[in-house]
Amino acid sequence: MDKKEIAEALEEIALFLELRGENAFKVRAHNTAARALVSAEETVADLIASGGLRKINGIGDGTAKKIEEMAATGRSSLLDKLRAEFPETIFELFRIPGLGPKKIKVLHDQLKISDLGELEYACRENRLVELEGFGLATQNKILSGINFVRQQSGRHLIHQAEAAAAELLAFLENHPKIARAAVAGSIRRRRETVKDIDLVASCPRAARQAVTEEFCELPNIAETLGSGETKTTVRLTTGISADLRLVADDQFPSTLLHFTGSKEHNIAMRQRAIKAGLKLSEYGLFKGDTVLKTKDEAAIFAKLDLPFIEPELREDRGEIEAAEKGSLPQLITLGDLRGILHVHSVYSDGTNTLAELTEWCREHKYEYLGICDHSVSASYAGGLKIEDIDKQHEEIDRLNEQFDDFTIFKGIESDILWDGELDYPDTILEKFDFVVASVHSRLSMTEEEATRRITAAITNPHTTILGHPTGRLLLAREGYPLDMKAVLDAAAESGTTIELNASPHRLDLDWRHLRAAQERGIRIAINPDAHSLRGLDDLRFGIGAARKGWLRAEDVINTLSQEQFAEHLKSRR
Repeated sequence: MDKKEIAEALEEIALFLELRGENAFKVRAHNTAARALVSAEETVADLIASGGLRKINGIGDGTAKKIEEMAATGRSSLLDKLRAEFPETIFELFRIPGLGPKKIKVLHDQLKISDLGELEYACRENRLVELEGFGLATQNKILSGINFVRQQSGRHLIHQAEAAAAELLAFLENHPKIARAAVAGSIRRRRETVKDIDLVASCPRAARQAVTEEFCELPNIAETLGSGETKTTVRLTTGISADLRLVADDQFPSTLLHFTGSKEHNIAMRQRAIKAGLKLSEYGLFKGDTVLKTKDEAAIFAKLDLPFIEPELREDRGEIEAAEKGSLPQLITLGDLRGILHVHSVYSDGTNTLAELTEWCREHKYEYLGICDHSVSASYAGGLKIEDIDKQHEEIDRLNEQFDDFTIFKGIESDILWDGELDYPDTILEKFDFVVASVHSRLSMTEEEATRRITAAITNPHTTILGHPTGRLLLAREGYPLDMKAVLDAAAESGTTIELNASPHRLDLDWRHLRAAQERGIRIAINPDAHSLRGLDDLRFGIGAARKGWLRAEDVINTLSQEQFAEHLKSRR
């Protein structure tokens, strides 16, 4: 190791020591030694050989021994030991402005937060508000810092990309020279993460330069990366890039089809066109040199003897074959949902009262609400102690007495313990109408351990719904490894519903597993896991994922009416 590498290692040791809670003198000694070493003119080898290392002001005997060890072996035994005590991802937290080692230590010790995604999720669930030394203002500041860091990353969550795209699309749709415009790409296909934004608009050639110039001057655009007659690329202030393609109106359908993708779907469509003696490209559908008239995407599909294939399905995962056979599913829509399940209130880490949540649901024409506050093991989230359960249930009963057309169901998000048991005794679990069983602790598991733990919870007779099955946080934390076949088989055998957690930070169960669940007859619950009224709107992201997974209304448990859902819960008990 050279002088710079050793100094960086000393600084890393200092950070770990501070995270560990060591005294300030020991922390400062390593930082001071790092600075002193870098300032020395001689190489480390020369300093050690001449005996001058210990003569440098700021380097004591203890730090000198560490420097000598690193120079001789290329490693530090202390640093290796410290690294083993903390997740490598914890250094992501140091990138957030104003978040130093002391606060990071509190977050790690009390909330088990060790990476950026876990911190963001904790902020969204208001878990920092009650922490000593934090509060609402600090939580909001940390969220702003996370957004800044996210701007530097290569991919973006669907809700962030969608919000940015909506502003650009609004400009295009309201522009007098634009005939029609649409968001394309992975946003339109409802992928869970997005690299960039694709926009397609039809515009007369003579007006394109003026439209492009206005587009590039929009307040949310940070810089123009490239601009031509048909394509303009910009970078937004949020960090995501966007491509705008301006085409003639008769080219709009084929351009939208092409840039919606996916690449694999487009290849399959072009091959189908070739077999029909046609050519399909972003410029149109051709027979020889003649462009066939197509007013929209549906017309292109029709000329290829196919019904319209919804954008969410265009992944080359059997959608063209299903279209040929006339067996495409009637995909679920947001309007099919009749109840909202898995919602947190002020009884744990939610920000809204039962009355406020009820009012929102009734205003939005839902028939029922399933309250699922955290259970006792989730102390970091204000989990319900046994003595608080009756108090909550009494309030639910009082609210239910006020309505003939709406029901609040008494649920709980019960933690799945290491052995697969739930964290309340049976006598307590019996008080609830339904139970969402979720893993929130000890996430580092082998596939065998995770599968055993999850399947044990699924087969527990009190478990109604398996919550966020893999525990993933998108762009932050991989889910724990599962033998998904075994999990789905256990759910099918026991009649347990599986959650599609609609939070755009989770979207778990992954859409790629939904068809396998559907084929086994497993019901899916599309749940917002909401901790605020705003979080209830996340249902639309769950619907997008459900549509990607080929789900129909009849595959989803909360499309049942209030009476049907109550009967389902009764049959489960």
